[in-house]
Amino acid sequence: MKKNILLLFSAFGLSLSVVAQNYWQQEVNYNISVRLNDANHTLKGVVRMAYTNHSPDALPFIWIHLWPNAYRNRQTALHRQLASDTTVREIPSGDAATGFIDSLAFAVNGQPVVAQPHPEHIDIVKILLPAPLAPGASINISTPFYVQLPEYFSRMGHAGNYYMVTQWYPKPAVYDRKGWHPIPYLDRGEFYSEFGSFDVSITLPSAYVVAATGNLQTTDELAAYKTAGSANRSLIGDALRNGKDSAAVRALSLQKIPVTGTEKTLRFTENNIHDFAFFASKDFLVQYDTVKNTDGSAIDVFTFHHPESAHRWGESTGFVKDAVAHYSNWLGAYPYRTVKAVEGPKNQSSGGMEYPTVTLITSPDATPEKLDAVITHEVGHNWFYGILASNERDHPWMDEGINTYYQFRYEAEKYKGNIIFGDAIPAEIRKLPLADFQSTVYRVMKGIPMPEAINTHPTDFASKDQYGLIIYLKTAVWMYMLEEKAGREAVDKAMHTYFEAWKFRHPYPEDLKAILQAGMPAVDMNGFFKLLGKKGAFPE
Repeated sequence: MKKNILLLFSAFGLSLSVVAQNYWQQEVNYNISVRLNDANHTLKGVVRMAYTNHSPDALPFIWIHLWPNAYRNRQTALHRQLASDTTVREIPSGDAATGFIDSLAFAVNGQPVVAQPHPEHIDIVKILLPAPLAPGASINISTPFYVQLPEYFSRMGHAGNYYMVTQWYPKPAVYDRKGWHPIPYLDRGEFYSEFGSFDVSITLPSAYVVAATGNLQTTDELAAYKTAGSANRSLIGDALRNGKDSAAVRALSLQKIPVTGTEKTLRFTENNIHDFAFFASKDFLVQYDTVKNTDGSAIDVFTFHHPESAHRWGESTGFVKDAVAHYSNWLGAYPYRTVKAVEGPKNQSSGGMEYPTVTLITSPDATPEKLDAVITHEVGHNWFYGILASNERDHPWMDEGINTYYQFRYEAEKYKGNIIFGDAIPAEIRKLPLADFQSTVYRVMKGIPMPEAINTHPTDFASKDQYGLIIYLKTAVWMYMLEEKAGREAVDKAMHTYFEAWKFRHPYPEDLKAILQAGMPAVDMNGFFKLLGKKGAFPE
């Protein structure tokens, strides 16, 4: 593979230095056992992390994220950000909003170590190593932990006995060529984590259906999900094709997952990922299908939703399949064996939230076309965030904005539509040839006031609405301008090269810029990247 990547770069006339022969990144392999208590909405577990130092530096300490502590009180970075955003209206009050992680006892290679608190953020600690971790060396870090899940808001918590378990375990901060990145949990401004493998065992009451990152290794449970999921997809699909209304679809005798015993343990594994999330509900209906990857292999496609949403989610596996097929063709093959979309409660912070191989969709009232767009955007994050793991906190446009450009392309090709304008697009515009349709839509987008620069830091936006407008929409316009300058074929070739060179790595803007410049030598990429810092409208 390395030889093939070198050939790709050579074809674009890049020097070997750009291939980053000296590139390194840390590696963290996780083994986690956790128990969900649905009476008091808590998690109790043990995490074991094999941490390998691939850097050229000896490390005397490691920063660790304890992100559930962002929910502990009203003085955390999360709550301060939410309090300053006038567009945020719904935050649980009192004890319902309280979440935390405690009962920690960090050990390195079995030896207890000191965990020093961060001077400002209670959701970050520094563990002091018994001896500096030499380049190329590995250590085993372990700790028990206990998590109180808050009532669901932002991204984590529970809605009754429906669980959204995200950012829930102790996680080392990234150490890369620019140093350490210990960052507090924020609602506006996402994450940055190290790649590795995950082996996670979840114990919970048997009545729960679980959607999680990675491959379900519990064979009886997996078989039940596939059997019920195939039957449900067929039943709902037939009803919708026969014109059944929403009440008739909801009244179908859909298959539930059989419940045996009082408790079960489900094991999930995956490699080359940097996060793990799971979602659990007694109410989930499952749909199942497969999609063929570009290499001919089959990918398992699951969707999980509630019975009252059967009519809205009837085409959901098809939406996931189309998203995987489009992104694989545009950028590079989906590298995992499963992909999932999960219906979540309505969330004013977003329409969905991505995690490796699984995404939570929080748009309960979406039309089929809008649901398709949201699912596609979130599934697309498997490429921009999951595989191309840029620093989302410092450069969110590299995942959210570029991903939005591809989402808009998907909507235009499939529907002659765009989620920003919805039904407001006139019929005569939808009748235009595809290229003319996209050109018209982007011309209108350029007229939307977008005062801030794309490279504005997430914490510097006044509201989530402004953040979304600039990071998502303005970046998509920026990418389309590149397409106008160089042509779609050149953009596609360069982005495919970017994917192959930087998958399972941490690219920065300069890495993307180098590949785009090599693939589009006629474009003044220095000038084009300066537009990222431009306030106000782009030049015509």
